[in-house]
Amino acid sequence: MKFLQLKIPPLLLTGLTALLMLLPVMLRTGHISGWHGLRSPLLVITLALFFAGAVFCLAGVASFRRARTTVNPMRPQQASTLVQTGVYRLSRNPMYTGFVLLLGALAMVLGNYLSALCIPLFISYMNHFQIEAEEKALSELFGDEYRAYCQRVRRWL
Repeated sequence: MKFLQLKIPPLLLTGLTALLMLLPVMLRTGHISGWHGLRSPLLVITLALFFAGAVFCLAGVASFRRARTTVNPMRPQQASTLVQTGVYRLSRNPMYTGFVLLLGALAMVLGNYLSALCIPLFISYMNHFQIEAEEKALSELFGDEYRAYCQRVRRWL
């Protein structure tokens, strides 16, 4: 299964997962339904997930830009700097964490348990085919500094 490593850009995978999440709703109702079923507490949680996801994603990209290192997840070996500040103090993968939060918000909007089951599949795919390959490349590039960072900061949250 190594042939899948670093093959699907994470943003594209997030979009594909979102489409997959829509499928059970479309099959059941014939259209995309959602927001109308959200009551005040659920709406607050949904909006919190959405905004937290967006902040994590944007903060991750901004940290990479400030460090002048590659944002391209398909080529982790091109990283010029090991970013450990900002949102990278909370998560080694804040952009991916942000994607999961955004998918969680979508699951809340859809209100469908089958749709929500796509999120663990997304996480599993990311762990095995994206993050492990990135970690290997970063370990080779930054050695003990990266391994120490991995000891201090969790992969997701």
